[in-house]
Amino acid sequence: SDLCLGKPALRSLSITSTIAEALEVLKTSDDNFVSIWNCDDDECCSRCVGKVCIVDVICYLCKDENLVSPSIALKQPVSVLLPKIPGLIIHVEPSCSLLEAIDLILEGAQNLVVPIKTKVFNNKRSKQQQKPFCWLTQEDIIRFLLSSIGLFSPISSFSIDTLNIISPNTLTIEYHSPASAAIGAISRALVEQTSVAVVDSERTLIGEISPFTLACCDETVAAALKTLSSMDLMAYIDCGGPPEELVKVVSAKLKEKNMNGMLQHFTVSMSCGGFSSSSSSDEEYSSSSMAVQVSPFPRPGRISRSMSYSARMVRRSEAIVCHPKSSLVAVMIQAIAHRVNYVWVIEEDCSLVGIVTFSDMLKVVRESFETMA
Repeated sequence: SDLCLGKPALRSLSITSTIAEALEVLKTSDDNFVSIWNCDDDECCSRCVGKVCIVDVICYLCKDENLVSPSIALKQPVSVLLPKIPGLIIHVEPSCSLLEAIDLILEGAQNLVVPIKTKVFNNKRSKQQQKPFCWLTQEDIIRFLLSSIGLFSPISSFSIDTLNIISPNTLTIEYHSPASAAIGAISRALVEQTSVAVVDSERTLIGEISPFTLACCDETVAAALKTLSSMDLMAYIDCGGPPEELVKVVSAKLKEKNMNGMLQHFTVSMSCGGFSSSSSSDEEYSSSSMAVQVSPFPRPGRISRSMSYSARMVRRSEAIVCHPKSSLVAVMIQAIAHRVNYVWVIEEDCSLVGIVTFSDMLKVVRESFETMA
């Protein structure tokens, strides 16, 4: 519960809500995810059963039958978006220790749902007042540990190569391949809280198709995902608003494939302005020792689904990278600074070596606790 101080209460939806209702909440929220609850008249029996974001909707709409008639698809219950993987969301008590929380994450939990302590007057709680919850993420725990990183010396100064936490198992797609070939990888990356690397034939890292970036777009990106190449999709979601020439390409291909439902939905979205952009410099981050800029695209502004999203932090298709000799603490700081759960590892020639995730970092820290005990 000490890590929950100051965290906002979860925005939640019933599992019986429609995808359209979830979409509306996501478009007016400062959070990329909305929690889904199996509600009961007895609040003690209500449980968070999952979470959804725009990326879940995008991947769902990418099915051909849904592109033909997205209005019907959006009327389906939000439960169809939830991954059939147990243990991604786990309820814990406020007394749960940090070690227990880390162990649960290493076992596969993405979010730990924690009750928020509230004052109760006259020992009574209104029947209409639901018990508030917040959730803890891997980022929350890494950020907390980073504040006491000196306790983990000398491990924190060791290179990620020395610590053997670079995973060669990466999700990749070649830049000239159809973006639609990455749909399955995007869904998997969303669950694993990683990303899909866009590479050339020599495995040189060009950029990425990140669920975090897609989550800051709107559902019509499904049309671009089904019709563009991986390289063009990066440009589509990377420039503070889709380039006009790519919008025309998407429209033409939707028409060619007789996906009239999505074509109409896409046209209406574009006529209303599509993605709106606002100038921002707070995401700019550079360090010659920890980051290499590998994206070939310009970075003119922030992508957002509406003006209410002006405060959202948004990633672009630029890959966040480090080198095998980067220290653990440097990579932790880099990931926290960019609000990602992973950092790509490359050689000097930008060839992709692997990936380091928060889970990998937590495993090393957890093992160090044993030696400190």
